[in-house]
Amino acid sequence: MKKSKHYKCAVCKDTFKLNDVVQAPLVGKPVSDLIQDDNSDWSDESYICRSDLSNYRSKYVHSLLESEKGDLSQLEKDVVDALRHHELISSDVDKEFEQKWTFGERLADRIATFGGSWSFLIIFALFLFVWIAINSLVLFWRPVDPYPFILLNLLLSCIAAIQAPIIMMSQNRQEVKDRIRAQHDYQVNLKAELEIQLIHEKLDHLLSKQWERLIQIQELQIEQLSEINEIKKRPRHSA
Repeated sequence: MKKSKHYKCAVCKDTFKLNDVVQAPLVGKPVSDLIQDDNSDWSDESYICRSDLSNYRSKYVHSLLESEKGDLSQLEKDVVDALRHHELISSDVDKEFEQKWTFGERLADRIATFGGSWSFLIIFALFLFVWIAINSLVLFWRPVDPYPFILLNLLLSCIAAIQAPIIMMSQNRQEVKDRIRAQHDYQVNLKAELEIQLIHEKLDHLLSKQWERLIQIQELQIEQLSEINEIKKRPRHSA
């Protein structure tokens, strides 16, 4: 009986029959590169046994999954770094602005707030009613401010003259506060937009990588199926 030829595995250095080895050109390039890294004598004329080839294929798939895990970690790191880059950008604008106010500005705002409230309106209406009642009824014979209430008109004019600039100062500060708040909102929205764009880019990159790995794994599976079919078609050599 003719003795079948044996081939040496470039990895384990054992000899096998032709049906039990695979020539280097038939091995996929990613797996072949992985074998080349561990075996410097690996070339197109080399052979590898099916057991070692399966091990390297498993090692390659494992490296794909490990690299995918690394990509996810890097994605999380990039997002965290983007969030920390301006971590104090979301702040209480009103509180920071109020810390710079002087005592006069605080007093002016309180006066303006009180002057535009129902409390001031009710108190002022009661004051006018009492003033008119006292000078018209109680002190009818000797009123302090007889009709047409010149002193009351003077008091009202003085209050209006003082209250007007106070309200204007408060409105000016409110405009400054609104402008600062608008700038702050713009910065927050811009940061959020950039972060969302970064996340979309990372997700697109991740999906692209995953599709590439799935295609590579599918190619390995097709390659294995082709080898199995090839083995089935080959005639058995007698020892």
